[in-house]
Amino acid sequence: MSATRPSIISVLVVDDQELVRTGSALTLDSAPDIEVVGEAATGEEAIRRVRELQPDVVLMDVRMPGMGGVEATRIITTIQPTTRVLILTTFDIDEYAFGGLDAGASAFLLKSTPPGRLQEAVRTIHAGEAVVEPRITRKLIEHYASGGRPREHGGAGGTAHPLDPLSPRELDVFGCIVAGLSNREICDALHLSPSTVKTHVNRIFAKLHLRDRVHAVILGQDLRNRAAWHPGFS
Repeated sequence: MSATRPSIISVLVVDDQELVRTGSALTLDSAPDIEVVGEAATGEEAIRRVRELQPDVVLMDVRMPGMGGVEATRIITTIQPTTRVLILTTFDIDEYAFGGLDAGASAFLLKSTPPGRLQEAVRTIHAGEAVVEPRITRKLIEHYASGGRPREHGGAGGTAHPLDPLSPRELDVFGCIVAGLSNREICDALHLSPSTVKTHVNRIFAKLHLRDRVHAVILGQDLRNRAAWHPGFS
């Protein structure tokens, strides 16, 4: 019997510097389960290529002439919701990371990220999870906790707690997500099957209007910082 061929993840690489694009493409193409299906040098071109190729993942530079990566990300995640965007930043305190999160990006990594880490990040966000450099995560949490929270949880005038829609078990799973546990680790911690955990995670995101784990972590940390953690969470 021949081994089953792994599912191939299609990637579009976007960067205005040809040398960077080529390097990223070579790095990703060297993985047996990743294929670079196209490249783009501008945000406008990236949108056209996404419409044409419908890639699983877009590797997006934030600073480009014309339309930048943040606006391109916003449009891409609107017209092609199944495509995940991984934003590459030059600095760990890059202001564009905040806009990128609101635009729907699923990952933020530094351009100095080692090749293996970049490949793994593509696999992770393709599986529906999120990847963010720890230093960027801290800055994002600080940013939103200081008043820049995502609009859907701004809470103007409402008295209901943001976590009220969750069932007791979903609260347990949400707490694990906020603690940084992967789906596999949640299975072990709560003694649940992978399919059950995946179902809970999807329901949590739908009920709380969260795109991915990044938003979940920020919401959870924000509630804790404001001493507003849900009483149903143990």
